[in-house]
Amino acid sequence: MKSPVCLVSKSRISHVLILSLLLLGIAGAAWAGDKEDVAAAMDMWRDNLAASNAEKPDKVVSLYAQDAVLWGTISPTLRATPAEIKDYFVNALQKLPKLTVAFKDPHIRVYGNTAINSGYYTFSYLKDGNPTTLPARYSFVYVKRDGKWLIVDHHSSAMPAPAK
Repeated sequence: MKSPVCLVSKSRISHVLILSLLLLGIAGAAWAGDKEDVAAAMDMWRDNLAASNAEKPDKVVSLYAQDAVLWGTISPTLRATPAEIKDYFVNALQKLPKLTVAFKDPHIRVYGNTAINSGYYTFSYLKDGNPTTLPARYSFVYVKRDGKWLIVDHHSSAMPAPAK
């Protein structure tokens, strides 16, 4: 009598192996697509920030979920409502005219419908009419809702001075 292990044909094992590899490939492709979508959401935040001004910060604010929180770079206050997040950007855009941002070394990780993006960015703006920069570090947490990546947590802080 043959053992149950011997009853499984090589052909059957090959089919299962091929199917498993295909499923892994599809899942990997989905993750890669989500990673690219999160990178696009990051770019949209950058572009909307540059297109906004103190009177109209709504483009950048629209990228935050209704339950989002924000630790802004130039404020010691946690912003935990859409109105508070909007207030942060109104004030930031007043204090930092002609604000733009350049991302450096983003590290995007996707875990299902949640993504984390950590890295560095440099804010450029005018101070007393002179070009000025503010290097900072960031963490964004996104949640995918109705097919759209929304920011649910954003922490930003100025880069500390080098140790002496």
